[in-house]
Amino acid sequence: MITLRSRNKERDKRHLRIRKKVIGNSGRPRLCVFRSLEHIYAQIIDDSRGETLVSASSLDKDVKEKVKELEGKKEVAKMVGNLIARRAAEKNITLVVFDRGGYKYHGRVKNLGDGAREGGLIF
Repeated sequence: MITLRSRNKERDKRHLRIRKKVIGNSGRPRLCVFRSLEHIYAQIIDDSRGETLVSASSLDKDVKEKVKELEGKKEVAKMVGNLIARRAAEKNITLVVFDRGGYKYHGRVKNLGDGAREGGLIF
């Protein structure tokens, strides 16, 4: 019998496997990425306290106004990466651990990482 596996369930398994190793603390919080079909979200999380320090997404007002000018989701992801880096700099966060969320480091996830690096985050 052939069983179908959900892509999202497989991604969740990969994400749990990654999360065993990638842990953020107050000195080096975790930059977590989530992508849906239309949007991309990024959060900087301190796992020791269990709180989100900074967040950015393609739904933010700063990004939403400029989305119409850009060509495609990869450029939007890069802009979200720059935005989260700027917001992190305001809170004196420069070092982070990158959590790709079970996705391949490719396409939109890679562009978000590149944008965050250009904005000044180190991981």
